[in-house]
Amino acid sequence: MELEEAKEFREKCTQCAAVSWGLTDEGKYYCTSCHNVTERSKEVINTGAIPNAKIQAINRGLKRKRKLEKGWDWYVCEGFQQILYQQAEALKTLGVGPELKNEVLHNFWKRYLQKSKQAYCKNPIYTRGRKATVLEDNPSHSDWDSEPDLPSDFSCPSFVESGTDSQPNGHTPKPFPISKASQSETASICSGSLDGVEYSLRKEKGIVKMTMPRTLAFCYLSLLWQRETITLSDLLRFVEEGHIPYINAFQHFPEEMKLYGRDKGIFAIESWPTYEDIYKKMIEIAKFLDLPRFPDITEDSYLHPNILCMKYLMEVNLPDEMNDLTCQVVKMTGIGEVDFLTFDPIAKMAKTVKYDVQAVAVIVVVLKLLFLLDDNLEWTLSNIAEKYNEKNKEDKPWFDFRKWYQVMKKSIDEKKQKWEEARAKYLWKSEKPLYHSSIDRAVVYKRREMVVSLQKQFSVLVDSAPTVEKKSPSSFQFNWTEGDSARTCFHGHGLQGILKKKGQSLTTKNSLYWLSTQKFCRSYCKHVTTYEESNFSLSYQFIINLFSFLLRIKTSSLHEEVSLIEKILFKRKYGKTKKKSRSRKRRKY
Repeated sequence: MELEEAKEFREKCTQCAAVSWGLTDEGKYYCTSCHNVTERSKEVINTGAIPNAKIQAINRGLKRKRKLEKGWDWYVCEGFQQILYQQAEALKTLGVGPELKNEVLHNFWKRYLQKSKQAYCKNPIYTRGRKATVLEDNPSHSDWDSEPDLPSDFSCPSFVESGTDSQPNGHTPKPFPISKASQSETASICSGSLDGVEYSLRKEKGIVKMTMPRTLAFCYLSLLWQRETITLSDLLRFVEEGHIPYINAFQHFPEEMKLYGRDKGIFAIESWPTYEDIYKKMIEIAKFLDLPRFPDITEDSYLHPNILCMKYLMEVNLPDEMNDLTCQVVKMTGIGEVDFLTFDPIAKMAKTVKYDVQAVAVIVVVLKLLFLLDDNLEWTLSNIAEKYNEKNKEDKPWFDFRKWYQVMKKSIDEKKQKWEEARAKYLWKSEKPLYHSSIDRAVVYKRREMVVSLQKQFSVLVDSAPTVEKKSPSSFQFNWTEGDSARTCFHGHGLQGILKKKGQSLTTKNSLYWLSTQKFCRSYCKHVTTYEESNFSLSYQFIINLFSFLLRIKTSSLHEEVSLIEKILFKRKYGKTKKKSRSRKRRKY
């Protein structure tokens, strides 16, 4: 871009009235004061010596190049639609049925666009009062007043797969056809999208604004509706392992969708999603969409606590016999009932169950019932089990808590170290460079090429070790096999040293129990209870830390869930403490 070549252009700028022009790489004039880009371009001088055929060929090449560099006219909602499509495709490769993308997620997204007045309504709020006709090339989408069905047979070109017959030219279709924008919007240097600036500033009461974390909330809502075998903790772990697009997901946008400026703050994210945040956003979206009651979670559903407890018992290498005890706790507390488990957003108290956290909390309660976890009884029972196993090597071994603790401590420390190293080494910068304005594009791309070149040279000199291939996704983080001398498998061990016969039933030898929470917080508190490690035994701390790392949640969240289950399980005990506190208050008065 040379200012001298643009001196011959003496028109005033339509934005700031200045006469100071420069030339872009495409040959267009731009104002050096306000960076307004015009549609006028520098004319070719002295073309007499060039044959006409050659001029036409050059012009055709320039038009194609300019069209690619200019890109599509697209809105922010289209960008999120692209990301949702990528995430749905990734879930499909993980074994989720195609109905999730083609029906459930599509209808949720369609409903969101209508509720947020971005599409499927009479007056979409796109930019500066200009009417935009969404999906204008398909007459079947003209029923603006109709509510989207859940699910429906309606097919959207952006979510439903299309075969090669429908696209004979092989070009990638524009995912969300919209109306043509004005020249000033198209030539915006503040963002690649037409409404990037307006979207980042938009604050409308009652409208849930779409963000990157909310894409995962949409995915989990769809998984929950389909009752798929992926919990929220699994979903976030797959995101972390790179199996589901989230960090730098905009890299997979079509080349024609230019992203820069304000778009960077909308689509570029440099933090990992957290369980509590996505959980809250999922409920928030479900309420905003006015979704009906979700399909029932029955005993044969994967999300039922009986099945999830069995899964996590296998995960943490605990005896299979403990599953009978977890089922009893689930039955006694009533947390396995259909009405308790099924999500109903339109209910007075719209609250879904943290299925994975609840199942793990049940296991913690059972461990407390068996071993008390007071840094005393568990070691005494371990001594008894150790002596029995030494004398009866041919019989079924008794479960030894101390030996299990040693095996799990070593395994979890190794796993946590690898996880922390992977997070520390993670490269947040995308392969596709981001720039603040269209003018900076050439400079940013040149710098990026230099950085990549230097990284390659440096890696050759320093790190000659081959790169580790990405592991295939799995529902289990730990695998335990019988006969492994390095890591003992406790699945087949018995609980005879911990249980005793009482008539025809078995009861625990331990008759004591301590409550994780003696007093719950008031209703106006944001949390139910608090958790300070120093107030609890080391065994309890280890169990809480183990399961919290497994689900990638805060220790306080799991402790809170354990306290809530204990509150239901020991109603009488909590009732007595309440009566005592009331009687004390009366005596004071």
